[in-house]
Amino acid sequence: MKYMLLIYSVETTREADHPDQDAMMNEYWAFTENLQKNGQYISGDALQPTMTATTVRVRNGATNTSDGPFAETKEQLGGYYLVEAKDLDEAIGLAAQIPDARNGCVEVRPLMQFDMPQG
Repeated sequence: MKYMLLIYSVETTREADHPDQDAMMNEYWAFTENLQKNGQYISGDALQPTMTATTVRVRNGATNTSDGPFAETKEQLGGYYLVEAKDLDEAIGLAAQIPDARNGCVEVRPLMQFDMPQG
């Protein structure tokens, strides 16, 4: 089953000049390599800071945009992994290995499976 591991942390702790940034990135590289080696990696990426975000809403046929993220929160979505895991327990085990889980949190969500109609 496919699971999305959504990584949330306080943005200021992810800044490039953070003193532990190199060590944390090395942990991320090792985690990603391990997922790849085990055939569990589907995709993953880090996101630009929330100040680069644009939120889009369509109301009554009109598209409206606003700068910034959808919600003001203490922790911001900073990246994700899309992984293959046999079950929720295995996905939780993978999420617990993500470096930012120690300071922020990782939301684990199974992907919905849809059958495309044959036309």
